[in-house]
Amino acid sequence: MSWQPEVDELHERRRLAREMGGEASVARQHERGKLTVRERIDALLDPGSFREHGEIAGAALLDDNGRVETFTPANYVVGLGTIDTRRVAVGGEDFTLKGGSPNASGLRKSMYAEHLAIQYKVPLVRLLEGGGGSVGSGEDDPRKPRTVGVAVHEPPRFRIIADAMGLVPVASAALGAVAGFPAGRLVASHFSVMARGTAQVMTAGPAIVQRALGGDPDKEALGGAQVHARSGLVDNIAEDEADALAQIRRFLGYLPSNVHQRAPRVACDDPVTRREQGLLDIVPRNRRRAFNVKRIVQWVVDTDSFFEIAPSYGPSIVCGLARLNGQSVGIVANDCRYYAGAMTAQAAQKMRRLIETCDTFGLPIVNFVDEPGFMIGLDAELAGTIRYGMATVAAAAQARVPWASVRVHKSFGVAAAAHYGPDAYRLDWPSAQYGALPIEGGVAVAFRRQLAAAENPEQLRHELEEKLARGRSPFRPAESFSVHDVIDPRDTRPALCEWIEWIQPQVDAILGPPSFCMRP
Repeated sequence: MSWQPEVDELHERRRLAREMGGEASVARQHERGKLTVRERIDALLDPGSFREHGEIAGAALLDDNGRVETFTPANYVVGLGTIDTRRVAVGGEDFTLKGGSPNASGLRKSMYAEHLAIQYKVPLVRLLEGGGGSVGSGEDDPRKPRTVGVAVHEPPRFRIIADAMGLVPVASAALGAVAGFPAGRLVASHFSVMARGTAQVMTAGPAIVQRALGGDPDKEALGGAQVHARSGLVDNIAEDEADALAQIRRFLGYLPSNVHQRAPRVACDDPVTRREQGLLDIVPRNRRRAFNVKRIVQWVVDTDSFFEIAPSYGPSIVCGLARLNGQSVGIVANDCRYYAGAMTAQAAQKMRRLIETCDTFGLPIVNFVDEPGFMIGLDAELAGTIRYGMATVAAAAQARVPWASVRVHKSFGVAAAAHYGPDAYRLDWPSAQYGALPIEGGVAVAFRRQLAAAENPEQLRHELEEKLARGRSPFRPAESFSVHDVIDPRDTRPALCEWIEWIQPQVDAILGPPSFCMRP
């Protein structure tokens, strides 16, 4: 007697699982401009590479003959696949069933996603669209005994989420309404992105907010892209789902599969000897004029390799990933077009996250320094700037990865310490300035009485500032051997590409779990 009946039932259960919430629910998902979770997985991964785990998990209702009458699949899809031939774990809520709020088997599968990534030591991608838990107990009779809570001997649910961030790259996309537990998982990532217009991220949805606080909020006002581009809750905003998935693919391309491996080094046809003429005069001699540091980054790194992270959050410091002669590196650069490049509370948090991500996965850091110091003023004090700034200084001081700092302009105050990791390779441009305070602030403090007594305080201030500026030679640090070299700005790419070759043994030596992984 063969097992064909059971095989037939297996195929039927798989067919029902792939129908998700049914034809009508899938149609509604498409009408809202969104893909289903299975379509998202197919769009993310290499064609035909997805191998689902627990495809027939769910709840089946059998007839009197033991045949499947109805089948409700788990509303979480999870498995392994490949991106650019590299294996990844991927999981996401099925919004066509219960709006992504987990059913029993769906919750088990969602918690399995981190286990899967850690077990096989592969990156984890979360495709999020769900509303978290529900107050419904599934029991109509409150007199019936039922299990409440988690057994005291079980490990905390969030422990494995934190553990994953110290072992494998984690990238998450918000592709619809995301609230509660899924919103927490979105934030607990090395990189997060949300789709403009169709995604909203919030701690609690409009109904809960209205009941608790009153008012009549809507999802977009609570947690749309316009909100979180400024809040920093997500790193990047995507124009649509396809863009969000493309950004995740690109982000993962810079990172290793886990902390025990090196980031892939790609072939590079951009000459390491390339000298960009524009670097010679991009920094104005007039200290009060701003310049675009992103052009410096783009001119120095491999062509088209710069991937910026969180461009709208803390814009006075630019953070991202790039390549130098095919080697993945983290990029930090002060952008003097915003607060003269000062370290704000937001910029400090963004920079710390990047440092810790690079340190977790062994990516060298390249820093283009134009730091006037911590942001000052009442708003900065209310934001706790120096607390967040010192957390960034500590992250830099404890970093394991090789670090190169190119001082292109300013380097002042305590905040400057965040731009030089241990044993950093230090290069100065002729435009570099340095000291405890910027000249303007130093004059205001040191000559306060003279300025107050002067007939023309502004004229005296200008004269003092210019006199002090003339006394600051870019060669003094080199004379004191406090920098490794002063270079022609056009030699920045050749110098850094040479440094990349020097540090290869160091990159090998730091493989393995870090002492301090990135925490949200």
